[in-house]
Amino acid sequence: MAKIIINHEKVKNIEEIVKICPFNALEIVDNKLEINSGCKMCKLCVKKGPEGVFEFEEDQRVEINKDEWRGITVYVDHHEGDIHPVTYELIGKAREMAAKINHPVYCVFIGSNIKDKCDKLLSYGVDEVFVYDSEEFKNFRIEPYTKAVENFINNIKPTIMLVGGTTLGRSLAPRLAARFKTGLTADCTILDIQENTDLDQIRPAFGGNIMAHIHTPNNRPQFATVRYKIFSAPQEVEDPKGKVTLCNVDKKELISNINVLSTKPKTREVGLEDAEVIIVASRAIKKQEDMDMIYKLADVLDAQVAGTRPLIESGWIDAKKQIGLSGRTVKPKLIITCGVSGAVQFVAGMQGSDYIVAINQDEKAPIFDVAHVSLVGDVYEIVPKIIEKIEQNQLEMAFTVEE
Repeated sequence: MAKIIINHEKVKNIEEIVKICPFNALEIVDNKLEINSGCKMCKLCVKKGPEGVFEFEEDQRVEINKDEWRGITVYVDHHEGDIHPVTYELIGKAREMAAKINHPVYCVFIGSNIKDKCDKLLSYGVDEVFVYDSEEFKNFRIEPYTKAVENFINNIKPTIMLVGGTTLGRSLAPRLAARFKTGLTADCTILDIQENTDLDQIRPAFGGNIMAHIHTPNNRPQFATVRYKIFSAPQEVEDPKGKVTLCNVDKKELISNINVLSTKPKTREVGLEDAEVIIVASRAIKKQEDMDMIYKLADVLDAQVAGTRPLIESGWIDAKKQIGLSGRTVKPKLIITCGVSGAVQFVAGMQGSDYIVAINQDEKAPIFDVAHVSLVGDVYEIVPKIIEKIEQNQLEMAFTVEE
């Protein structure tokens, strides 16, 4: 860890030295020059200060032996054995990367009465599923689950750990990364691997204005979380050859400060991520009453309605229906955007859609760069015509069936 040392015997004119730091990190304490918590390690004091007063000292880091870390692991996100589909998507990406470096693909599966539910994981080409099956894991509690994954990492030493960007995953991954004093990149949109097993982690940053390329070259394991629908699930293999390994943790280490008194099943609804057709409204919709036009188009296409941030903030659409970096990531068969300009933040959440139809008055709108069909014009003119055409086709089909 780097630090700045003050050679107090060389300090002269202390009041002038304090003025060097733009962050007010230099202060006088008991007539001595001190560095407080405001220091940003910009080293301006070393460069601009009197000669010899400040010294920058960086500790020598011991290089990690990357050969000791082998395998790419996917954390199995589930509820009572019902595996979240993001797990299969991560298995597909893990297999793709593992093939480049000739490493195995592992899954770590934690829960109660789950050991008989591993066949589905093996069918996707996983080499080994490590199962922690115990009554202590019946309900998700952060301490026991963290301890189980920590036990797995200490024993197996995987070079990479992929976790779904779910509510549970977002809770578990940071705690594990902190325990192993390693990096964690959240909400990655692109993952790749180098020959030396360093993970290329790419995610939007600064509101989507740049794509940050992140490495963790001297720490293992490398942690990354990925949202649902970013990657595609792989095809199942014909002859799975993976195996299941049952693991145990000393029950004394699974003590939790959380007591689950009761659980209440959540009403299951078709989420935006699972919709096959989506209609997206934007601030091109001038007043809330005009949303009826969007909902009518959704009705004739049996679609869900989503929105961009301005409509969410206006309260016209539920926050669960926002698409983009600060909303949901979707991959429908068809998405129709109505007046959406195509900011990077929005496009990052829907560019994996099978078929994109964009409506916008501005022929230079960025959304047209990713659209398969571009309709230049006013949504108030185009959307009613689309509805009319669909209804006409449906009526003609009805007459054909009757005849």
